[in-house]
Amino acid sequence: MPTDTPVWFITGCSTGFGHDLARLVLDRGWRCVVTARDKDKVADLVADAGDRALALTLDVTDQAQVDAAVAAATTAFGRIDVLVNNAGYGYQSSIEEGEDAEIRAQFEANVFGLFALTRAVLPAMRAQGSGHVINITSVAGLVGFPGSGYYAASKHAVEGFSDALHAEGKPLGIRVTCVEPGPFRTDWAGRSLKQTPNRIAAYADTAGARLASTSGYSGTQAGDPVRAGEAMIALTQMDTPPRQMVLGKWGFDAVTAKLKDRLAEIESQRDASLATDFSG
Repeated sequence: MPTDTPVWFITGCSTGFGHDLARLVLDRGWRCVVTARDKDKVADLVADAGDRALALTLDVTDQAQVDAAVAAATTAFGRIDVLVNNAGYGYQSSIEEGEDAEIRAQFEANVFGLFALTRAVLPAMRAQGSGHVINITSVAGLVGFPGSGYYAASKHAVEGFSDALHAEGKPLGIRVTCVEPGPFRTDWAGRSLKQTPNRIAAYADTAGARLASTSGYSGTQAGDPVRAGEAMIALTQMDTPPRQMVLGKWGFDAVTAKLKDRLAEIESQRDASLATDFSG
């Protein structure tokens, strides 16, 4: 087994970004820890990789599985160079329609599971004095859309967490990047998406319209997940990788429009003399 190639640890590899990224990493001759809630679903990825690949069962909401997976990875490869927190899913409803159990389950996967795995990997990165944490958030981590408030909240939480980790990890050689995809041809809008069955007519033109537009187009989105994977690999080759990387023209346009709107609001506040100095 080569010992001078980077070691990647990727969650959620059964489909979508995780699956395509793991294949790209292994096709380069690198080492990869390929994880999924059912490791049989990643058998195709590791079949020809020999001892460069380690397939593991991992539900990021299970702390025992998190600890066991990280221990197995470091035992097999001695290090973890790149952690890709990809596991997660979408949940759509208006804010009022949101169901508590569904909201909490999404946060367990998208937020607390990501937190737990990152904490488990950091000691190895700190000891080796290097590492790169890539958190797959979403354009919804920067912009809240109607019908996706709870999903956006989970991704905004990861963005804030990543800002703090960037500040703490940079002096230790640990780099952090959030990748914010727009629509890509993954299962996010299909198998990996939950929608509330309880619809309130008053939200038909806002949240309801977005839920309707999302249904049925999984796999037909403009974005190519393989190209997204290549962009993530390129991130790890940069001397100074960006803290954020928006993927896809739709996402870039949506974020740019929102930033312009917010800047206009801030300027309006200043012009109205509402930016009062409360410093003392």
